[in-house]
Amino acid sequence: MEYRGLKVPGAWEITPRQLGDRRGVFLEWFKEPGFTTAVGRTLDLQQANCSVSAAGVLRGIHFADAPPGQAKYVTCAKGTVLDVVVDLRAGSPTFGQWDSVLLDDIDRRAIFISEGLGHAFLSLEDDSTVMYLCSTGYNPEREHEVSPLDPDIGIDWPAVGRDGRPLHWRLSDKDLAAPTLQQALDSGLLPRYREGVD
Repeated sequence: MEYRGLKVPGAWEITPRQLGDRRGVFLEWFKEPGFTTAVGRTLDLQQANCSVSAAGVLRGIHFADAPPGQAKYVTCAKGTVLDVVVDLRAGSPTFGQWDSVLLDDIDRRAIFISEGLGHAFLSLEDDSTVMYLCSTGYNPEREHEVSPLDPDIGIDWPAVGRDGRPLHWRLSDKDLAAPTLQQALDSGLLPRYREGVD
C-alpha cells in the first residue's frame, strides 16, 4: 500500500496494490501494521458503516465532538465519489482548508480522516457504495455538521458525474440547514486544535 499525506494534516490517501487475473481482483483495503507505520497511530475499530448513494447525493460536512471525536477510514466498494476532508479544528494552522480524494471501483483508494476533521462526499454515479471503518460508534448527541456549500470553505464540487451527465446535488434537510464554518466557530461547536496532538 502507498500512503500520501493530504494538505490537511491528519488525513491520508491510501492506494492499495491490486492483484488481478482472469477471475477478477484481490486487494487488501486496510492492513496493520503498515497503517500504524505510515500514519503514526492505530485505528481502534468500533463501528463499520456502509452508505449507498444515487448520483448527485452530497453528504456532509460531518464531524463528532472531540474528544473523543471519530476517525474514519473510508473506501468506495462500487461506483465513484469525490471524498473531501476539511480542517474544522479551531486554531489549526490549516483551519478551513480542504483536500479531496477520488474514491472509485477502479483505483480502489481509501482515505483516512483523523478526529477533529470534517468529512463529506459527493456521489458521482448511482449506487455508489461507501464503506467506513470508525474509531467510535455513532452518538447523535455528539454528531454535527457544517454546510458543504459554504463559500468560505469553497469546496470545488463537480457539476458532472462519472458518465459526463450533469449532476443535481441532493442534500439531506439536516445538511441543508447546517451552519457555515464561521457560524459553527462563533457558536463554539467546532473541535479545538491541540498542537503536538493533532
